[in-house]
Amino acid sequence: MKKIAIITGASSGMGLEFALLTDKTFKSVDEIWLIARRYERLTELKDRISKPCLIISEDINDVNFINFYKKALKQEDVKVKLLINCAGYGIMGRAGREAIEVETGMIDTNCKALTAITNVTIPFMSKNSRIINLASSAGFMPQPYFAIYAATKAYVLSYSRALNIELKDKKIYVTAVCPGPVSTEFFSIAEKGSKQQWYKKYFMAKPEDVVKKALTDSINRKEISVYGLSMRGFRFAAKVIPHKVILNIINLISKEAKEEDI
Repeated sequence: MKKIAIITGASSGMGLEFALLTDKTFKSVDEIWLIARRYERLTELKDRISKPCLIISEDINDVNFINFYKKALKQEDVKVKLLINCAGYGIMGRAGREAIEVETGMIDTNCKALTAITNVTIPFMSKNSRIINLASSAGFMPQPYFAIYAATKAYVLSYSRALNIELKDKKIYVTAVCPGPVSTEFFSIAEKGSKQQWYKKYFMAKPEDVVKKALTDSINRKEISVYGLSMRGFRFAAKVIPHKVILNIINLISKEAKEEDI
């Protein structure tokens, strides 16, 4: 029976980095399943990985995907040692600016699809397996002009922490990764039509650094992985300072982006 790692959103950004580092870190994994829509990107990634890879070039929001995915797990006779849910996207700006399918699509991808994939995968996981869900520091509290994305990541964070408790008797451990700004193509999509907020460049992390810490924290069975002093400070502030105060500060420093949207 093959031991596999499964990575969604593997064609770029954090998913790509997780795939590369998983290949180097987990010697017991026999095969890596790469899931994303962009086939060409996945084939390029496959060539950079030493382990055998199964490319699944599908849209995880497609109504037929979950049935296809479940059948693949059964037919391949596998044990999933590592599930990494990276698929997701965010759009910044005033709520209602984007088409409704774009805004609700964030919920479908970041929450609904992640939950469905996780629930289908759990029965195929064995003792001492890991689930890593890509949440965000945006999930620590509401985020004006990033409202839907932050709400979806609050869901991922809450879901992951609860799931970690539920699965402990099976010795399956769940880690929610909560980075701040990361230097990937995420922001070229998220900030389309909006000017990047000036302060983000001071907190921008390298994806390989965030992923390295996430995998280490997962191995060490930590329920939350937060990279960098600034984001750990933000997490602490979100716990002790009334959210209304922080929300007003965010509103002020986001004023330039807000005015562009009017």
